[in-house]
Amino acid sequence: MTDFTYDIDADGVAIITWDAPGKSMNVLTREAFATVEDHIDRALGDDAVKGIVITSGKKDFAGGMDLNVLASIRAESGDNPAQGLFDFTMNGHRILRKLERAGMDAKTNKGGKPVACAINGTCAGIGTEIALACHRRFMTDNPKAKIGLPEILLGIFPGGGGTTRYSRMVGAMAAAPVLLEGKMLDPKKAKSASLVDEVSADPVADARAWVLAAKDADIVKPWDVKGWKMPGGAPYHPAGFMTFVGASAMVNGKTQGVFPAAKALLSAVYEGALVPFDTALKIEARWFTHVLMNPSSSAMIRSLFINKQALEKGANRPDVADQTVKKLGVLGAGMMGAGIALVAAMAGIEVVLIDQKQEAADKGKAHSADYMDKGIARKKATPEKKEQVLAQITATTDYAALKGCDLIIEAVFEDVTIKAEVTKAVEAVVGADCIFATNTSTLPIGQLAKASARPENFIGIHFFSPVEKMMLVEIIKGGQSGDVAVAKALDFVRQIRKTPIVVNDARFFYANRCIIPYINEGIRMVAEGIAPPLIENAAKMLGFPLGPLQLVDETSIDLGVKIAKATRAAMGDAYPDGAVDEVLFWMADAGRLGRKAGAGFYAYDEKGKRTGLWDGLSKYPQTDPQPDLSEVQHRLMFAQVLEAVRALEDGVLSDIREGDVGAILGWGFAPWSGGPFSWLDMIGAANAVEICDDLAATHGDRFKAPDMLRDMAAENAKFYGATQAQQVA
Repeated sequence: MTDFTYDIDADGVAIITWDAPGKSMNVLTREAFATVEDHIDRALGDDAVKGIVITSGKKDFAGGMDLNVLASIRAESGDNPAQGLFDFTMNGHRILRKLERAGMDAKTNKGGKPVACAINGTCAGIGTEIALACHRRFMTDNPKAKIGLPEILLGIFPGGGGTTRYSRMVGAMAAAPVLLEGKMLDPKKAKSASLVDEVSADPVADARAWVLAAKDADIVKPWDVKGWKMPGGAPYHPAGFMTFVGASAMVNGKTQGVFPAAKALLSAVYEGALVPFDTALKIEARWFTHVLMNPSSSAMIRSLFINKQALEKGANRPDVADQTVKKLGVLGAGMMGAGIALVAAMAGIEVVLIDQKQEAADKGKAHSADYMDKGIARKKATPEKKEQVLAQITATTDYAALKGCDLIIEAVFEDVTIKAEVTKAVEAVVGADCIFATNTSTLPIGQLAKASARPENFIGIHFFSPVEKMMLVEIIKGGQSGDVAVAKALDFVRQIRKTPIVVNDARFFYANRCIIPYINEGIRMVAEGIAPPLIENAAKMLGFPLGPLQLVDETSIDLGVKIAKATRAAMGDAYPDGAVDEVLFWMADAGRLGRKAGAGFYAYDEKGKRTGLWDGLSKYPQTDPQPDLSEVQHRLMFAQVLEAVRALEDGVLSDIREGDVGAILGWGFAPWSGGPFSWLDMIGAANAVEICDDLAATHGDRFKAPDMLRDMAAENAKFYGATQAQQVA
């Protein structure tokens, strides 16, 4: 079987149908692209064929390029991978240019055959680039369908002609949301943005009709007409000059220069706008190759595409029967419990939401109503969908309503005694096969499982706040957690369309184990007299969405105090963060509890908007001179990555893929790096150990390189490489 089939209808329209065998979504492979060219040549060379319609045999049009192809080309190219990637990219340009010109005379632009694209569902990446090369695009009238060029989110940019074509179609400024932000648009918005030409109830029929009626002038692209000018102005035009100045400032402001794909994309658009179209495609291919050769793009593709998909498909799932959740019980209707109930109900799962008082339970359910109302206002949801979601949730105080539940998630206060009481109350009602999960973020699962009569059915499911927005879910195996409990948690996360990582039980698990040192290092630097703006901007220039001081404001300072007290009680004399507590406790005593209180490390206006760092931090006089930016950045990075390595060394992590994906999705760890293990591979273990030694000598043993990292440095080993199988095992 082939990915593309070719048929000619009774009216002489060649229908090329994309339907990759054995796949739920079409992705383009090298072999399939060669087949496409064969079909194009066949249609253009057959006098009986009047035109071409390209469509899909699946419910969606295409999901993009098979990114494993890029890795295989790099490997096949030996000592010159850049040339191999460039040649591959240029061959793709050649095929799509052949489709676009469709047999036209080079001088007169006549004699070509019309080509339409019938987009019957979601279309992304190379699928959209194929559509842009066609002469007319018809998209299904289905608001759930999306079209766009999201490559920038994976650390690359549209390199199959999409960057050049779309920027020339609408101008650099109008193209920015699609190209630089990776936005996927519904059909009506896509038409407004010129990604498609028509929104249709029957895209194939309308595409065929257009092909049969099209004239020579209908199929010539604007840039192939003499005298064409770029919308919004070329770079040397006054208006275009200002556009590119603004675009450059916007890109650098948003990326801080650490995401190479955005800068390369803008360069391809700018330079391409100065030359003829075919030369612009060559420029795009060169910049695309440049990005592919950057280790950042390889790391992002690996973590955010290949590894993320593998984890979502159950890469580390125990081999047990399907554990799809049919009825869920959520205990505690606060912010976290209400969010869990919402995402489960949206996935079609029956939910029982319990709290001590009916008023609190109703308030928790009202969170779902409010969320759906906001979606309706933004036209992201319908009143009918709202009713369906609310009908799935039963808000009550009656534990008897939990009968029939196959999964319970407890989201009550972080108190061992309260959680134990809830566990026993639930187990008195539910069946023996029901899995009990705690949403704790800090308390050891093994300790909480002591209250359970069935510890093999007890597991941790740690959501991040806000539940409806955060994509990561951390599943924590207690010492006695069984395979069925792990599988139930993983299958539930799959149902609610989030990304799971599975870790073993230890204080703070994985995510918080790495986040807390990041926050603490920022606070410690305040106490040392390092300027707070330097701390915050150093973090943002590394690609972190929030500096450590803003992050502690968002999560609340009183929570930090509570964690610090519990950690000190557990560690005794070994507790390392007394200097941090001095600042944190002083802030809490002053009533500066973070954003929720309108006062923290930042000052806030009456609407809760940050107005700048709090000037009261001047209590800690700033040193002169201030440390170099690189020293501050090294402290912030290594505070996290060393904990990630220790988590792997201690057996909390059993798979480096989960460590990298979890870091990016859980707390926004420098996405350009691919995660802590990918970043260590980028800089090299030997270099990392050298930096650690310098930091440890100046700032203490918390920066001492773990033995695992020292061993890797001695062996010149990488986490992803010859040792990966060993690390995963």
